[in-house]
Amino acid sequence: MNVREPVLSVRDLVVEFATPDGVVHAVAGMDYDLYPGETLAIVGESGSGKSVSAMALLGLVPQPPGRIASGSARLRGRELLGLRGRELRQIRGREIAMVFQDPMTSLNPVLRIGEQIAEALAVHDPGGSAGERARRVVELLELVGVPDARERAAQYPHEYSGGMRQRAMIAMAMANRPAILVADEPTTALDVTIQAQVLDVLRAAQKETEAATILITHDLGVVAELADRVAVMYAGRIVEMADAETLFARPRHPYTLGLLASLPRLDRDQERLSPIPGQPPSLIDVPSGCPFHPRCRLSRGRERCRTELPPLYATDLPGQQAACHFWTEMEAHTAAVRAEVGAERREEAT
Repeated sequence: MNVREPVLSVRDLVVEFATPDGVVHAVAGMDYDLYPGETLAIVGESGSGKSVSAMALLGLVPQPPGRIASGSARLRGRELLGLRGRELRQIRGREIAMVFQDPMTSLNPVLRIGEQIAEALAVHDPGGSAGERARRVVELLELVGVPDARERAAQYPHEYSGGMRQRAMIAMAMANRPAILVADEPTTALDVTIQAQVLDVLRAAQKETEAATILITHDLGVVAELADRVAVMYAGRIVEMADAETLFARPRHPYTLGLLASLPRLDRDQERLSPIPGQPPSLIDVPSGCPFHPRCRLSRGRERCRTELPPLYATDLPGQQAACHFWTEMEAHTAAVRAEVGAERREEAT
């Protein structure tokens, strides 16, 4: 049992968006704790609520059409939801810093990289000298692996490659040594080699700042590489929470198992993947009961799955929770699914 105090506690977070077609329930009651120095990965398909849940912490949900309908997010005991203006600006970049998904649209195209990082420093330390900030900019760029940092600081974003722009964003995020780093799909649209380099930079950033990290991703390879714990989201809810090793070895929610079974294998030839059947639900009209039940092979049409929303049950494994009424059947179900996938792949190979 973790006896440390969490740096961030989120309880019953509900975020909605008004649209002409109805209310989108983007985050539908989210609970988690984040502990100092750990990396918590939030995983799920596109539209599951991962990024919106993080944006709510920083007051980045556009209101309207969005609104935080209920919930609490406490940073070292201080409530974040509802902060406005100056109070919110004191939090952004200093207590919580975010590395956005697309650095090209996050960086100002008409300001030099060094100027943008220096601005992040000046906002939270207006009394510092320009010379001190310039030295810190070069130090930060060197920490994230930008070569010839002094010369590169004078360049514009369009003069950086995609991987280098992401490094600059990470340098900016770690500038004020925040308590929490939020990395939103930090390796999207980067090739595999550059992805590995960016992950190494994120490790270095966490070590430098001693920050807790929220890693938002749909890439389970990135999760295996970086995460200590994993929260799996589906239809705006966390459906499984576990440490990374447990989650990969012994999932206790059918959706998690579906994600793992659909991963391509590098150790053998494959003609086809094993996708999760069906489509993610509309967040305007989420199915009754368990939102995953229309796609779930374990449900088998059982009434409880169709009518009763499952809470996060504590499972038989330490620290693991799963929002499945029949999680006790998952050990046998996992073995059956993996045997079936293995048989399909052996058949493809012959």
